[in-house]
Amino acid sequence: MLKEFKTFIMRGNVIDLAVGVIIGAAFGKIVTSVVNDVIMPPIGLLVGGVDFSELYINLTDTDYESLAAAQEAGAAVISYGNFINVAIQFVIVAFAVFLLVKGVNSMMKKQEAAPPPPPPGPTPTESLLAEIRDVLKSKES
Repeated sequence: MLKEFKTFIMRGNVIDLAVGVIIGAAFGKIVTSVVNDVIMPPIGLLVGGVDFSELYINLTDTDYESLAAAQEAGAAVISYGNFINVAIQFVIVAFAVFLLVKGVNSMMKKQEAAPPPPPPGPTPTESLLAEIRDVLKSKES
């Protein structure tokens, strides 16, 4: 069983998948930063200085000054601002994956469109037979 596991792990597909997951996690952090630090501040400014990550609905009777204060107190809240940020992150990741797949597909089409190699010349046997044929034709004439 250990040998089978080692064979499974050493397959190219498993290693490729592991690399993909690691790069995906790093890419996720980059996208989170882009959304939180680059995209959302101008959008918040356009809609009146709103910080989307602080938008929430308090489900209790107590008022809290911020989402962090409500969460610290253990209040039941719906953090719809966080949902907006995550939805925008998803759209960015989906678009990036779309571009990646589109690029890979176009590269694959270029490889498929390569002209086929020229057909090989006649084999030595075929050449000899052609010479014999030509000699016989010349003797008949």
